[in-house]
This record gives sequence, structure tokens and C-alpha cells, in this order.
Amino acid sequence: MVRNPNLGSTPYMARAQVHQTIGFTGKLIESARTQFSLATEVPERRLEFHVGKMSLPDFLDINSIGSDSHLQFMNWTVDNNGAWDYAADTRGYTYGIVSEYDDKVWSARYALALMPTVANGIDLDWALRRASGQNWEFELRKPLLGRLLPPDRKGTVRVLSFVNHAHMGLYRDANKAFLAGEGTRPVIQNSEKYGAVKYGFTFNAEQELTENVRVFGRLGWNEGQHESFAYTEVDQTVEFGGDYSGRKWSRPNDKLGLVFVSNAIKKDHQAYLKLGGLGFLLGDGKLNYGREDILESYYNLHTWRGIYYALDLQFIDHPGYNQDRGPVLVESVRMHVDF
Repeated sequence: MVRNPNLGSTPYMARAQVHQTIGFTGKLIESARTQFSLATEVPERRLEFHVGKMSLPDFLDINSIGSDSHLQFMNWTVDNNGAWDYAADTRGYTYGIVSEYDDKVWSARYALALMPTVANGIDLDWALRRASGQNWEFELRKPLLGRLLPPDRKGTVRVLSFVNHAHMGLYRDANKAFLAGEGTRPVIQNSEKYGAVKYGFTFNAEQELTENVRVFGRLGWNEGQHESFAYTEVDQTVEFGGDYSGRKWSRPNDKLGLVFVSNAIKKDHQAYLKLGGLGFLLGDGKLNYGREDILESYYNLHTWRGIYYALDLQFIDHPGYNQDRGPVLVESVRMHVDF
């Protein structure tokens, strides 16, 4: 685990859930089987509940082009909205409840989950009165470009908001304490207190353009004054890309993908790192600030049944928001097996 190498390789339980569906109509529609539901048909209007150990991106901020690191992009600010500091331990899991209402062309979701006791921590705070992550998402399944495309070209828009309550600190308070002569560098943990609130908003859209071409995009913003606590150190993000099916060269299960994402942090966060402060991912003592820009591409090759191989290349400019670092090329070869 790159964020906490001390966890080791001991096996652990990632997910354990109870899933309940309540139907409000006798009309059934087709449903693809997933890791969380084996049903092939579900009521068109229904209420669903998932309770237990989970990862919130299993249910929220999903994008069929840019959410699956097993078969699609690998950068974690592409797979999820980087500005969404979703409740999770350092491995990405939490305990919570997700409620979802689905209708013909829209869905609404609410999730309540446990926050870690410390930033990037493995232990979760079970006292919901003092610490929790709340998430609301609305999804509309209609073509984005209306009459400009044939009616069978699917499109989806998702809008999400989140509010985290946790034992968090303010970058500004840590900076002021250091400039007043406290310590050798600003320490965000010294300003932490219960009752701190971090909030933000995300936008997520995808659209089929042709039989073989799909495009997608994400926008994300959080208030950036409280410390990055659970996911990654991003306060603002913009992302757009797409994929191309291999049908044209008689490889219908192959995919070619390309995406660009640009991430940023707010001024208090920048100042904290410039003064030598450490986040749970960032901190080199000398920040020459610039947006972190990432261009990623992959080719996913289907070889036999559930076996896939992929070549992936990431070009990262100003890694860690530092103009004195990079650019960096990250090459990878990936194998994925579906049983």
C-alpha cells in the first residue's frame, strides 16, 4: 500500500454487505450482474440499501469510461474525482450505509460512512456524532447533446456533494503558528479539533458519440482550507477523455483510452507545503507551485475468455504541484483475469 507501507501483506476482509431491494412496480428491466448483485432483472422503480463494509466509489461517482482501474485508466485522480475526499481508511474502505432510489431515467443516492481517526489512518471513528462522511448524488440518464445525436446514444450526468466531519486541522492555523515561532515547520496535526467540516462538489458526465467512441469528463472542487484527510491531496480538478472500441479492427473487446486531468490545491494548502509542512502524500520542503497535469493512455488487449493485458503510459507534469519536479513518464504492463 503506497500510502502506508507498514500495513504489510496480511490478508484482510475488504467488503461485507447486506443488500436489500424494495420494488415499487411490477415492471422489470434488465440488470447487469455485478459484484454486489446477481439479479438479472430488477423493478424499474425501486429502493435499494447496502449496509456493511464497503468502498464508496463502488456506488458513487461511477463512470463507465473512467472508473475501473482493472480494465481502464490507472491514475487515481482519473478513476475517481480527486477533489472528492470520500470517507475511507488508508486502504480505501469504510463501514456505512448507501440508500438509492432508482426511476426510469434518474437515480438519487445518499451515503453515510465512518471517517478515519487520523488523516490516512487505518482505524475508523465509530462515534457518528463527532465524525462522519455524508454524500448526496443525483444521476440523470439522458443524452447530453439532445437532438444532435441519435436517440440510442446513451448519456449520463451525475452531480455529487459531500460533507465530512472529523478531527481535522486548518492549513491557515498551522501556517500562523509556525510563522509565530512555533516549531521548525508547520504541523497540521497541532491545529486539529473535533467539529471541523470539509465539504465539496463534483460533476461527472459521459456520452456515447458513435458505436465505437465514448467521451467523459469530471469537475471537482472542495473548500481546501481543512487538511486533505482520506483520499488524496487535491482541492480542484478538471478531467476529460474517452475510449475507442476495437470493433473497427475486429477486436470488439479491446479498448484504446486517452485522458487529460489537471489538479490544483488552494493557497493555504500551497503555503503550508512551501513552509515545509507535510501532508499524508505531499511535502518536500520546497514548493515551486504549479498545477499538476497528467496525460494518460492505455491499450487493453483481450486475449482469451477473461484474460486481458494492457499497456499504460502516464505523462505527469509538475508532480506534487512542484514546477521543479518532473516531468515524469510512468509506464506499466497490466494483466487482469476475470473468473
